[in-house]
Amino acid sequence: MVKRYANLALVYSIAAMVFGVFYREFTKFSHFSGQTNLSFLHTHYFVLGMFFFLALMLAEKAFAFSDQKSNKVLIIYQVGLNITGLGFLMRGLSQVWGAELGRGLDASISGIAGIGHILMGICLVLLLLKIKKKAE
Repeated sequence: MVKRYANLALVYSIAAMVFGVFYREFTKFSHFSGQTNLSFLHTHYFVLGMFFFLALMLAEKAFAFSDQKSNKVLIIYQVGLNITGLGFLMRGLSQVWGAELGRGLDASISGIAGIGHILMGICLVLLLLKIKKKAE
């Protein structure tokens, strides 16, 4: 599992860098100089992707907490992270393009990011409880 966590950290670090370059180049290409949610993709994927899995790698080495249940929780966590990223991407693209969003679409985009954050939060608590149990 340690190697799997290291591989996931690598994948999310690459994704974070790609989103950082995309943010910089896309806003420059679009002649956009304001604030956009595209900038959050870079930091979210670094912190909630790369650093999260690096921390899990260290926790696995120390406590050997991983099992089938934690694998399912981690899959849901990654789904939540990518749903959150999709919400930021949709919001950021609409900001750069200057698209006027209707109330329903605006609420839907916020809801998408919110669902991703909820999934990640629940999974984070479940993993921390599992690690705590193994640490006792």
